[in-house]
Amino acid sequence: MNFARLFWKVAFWLLVALTVVMSLVPGEQVPQTLVFWDKAQHALGFAALAVLGLMAYPSAVPRVLVGLLLLGVAIECAQAMTTWRQGDWMDWLADATGIALGTSAMVLWARIRGGALFAGNSGT
Repeated sequence: MNFARLFWKVAFWLLVALTVVMSLVPGEQVPQTLVFWDKAQHALGFAALAVLGLMAYPSAVPRVLVGLLLLGVAIECAQAMTTWRQGDWMDWLADATGIALGTSAMVLWARIRGGALFAGNSGT
């Protein structure tokens, strides 16, 4: 595995862990600099996860995208089981929107570079 792929994998999994932790701690423990419109937070966070996930696992695009959708569902279900957070299907919809935006950005970037999305990469 080359250094770049390792970098993207580490960055992706660190962001997954940060997303889960920040999604499940009580709201007052979240730094106020990170608190803004809730749906935008979801969309931006999952857009970043999609970009990093697709960079980390270029030959596993469907698995990355489905995995991120399931992560969003799992977070909402976990939040519904706490007394300090609440699960909301609209939050999951914002997650899915972020995944679509991040994927679209990656497709656009690949086209600008003159290639197909991750064509020829096999280093999962």
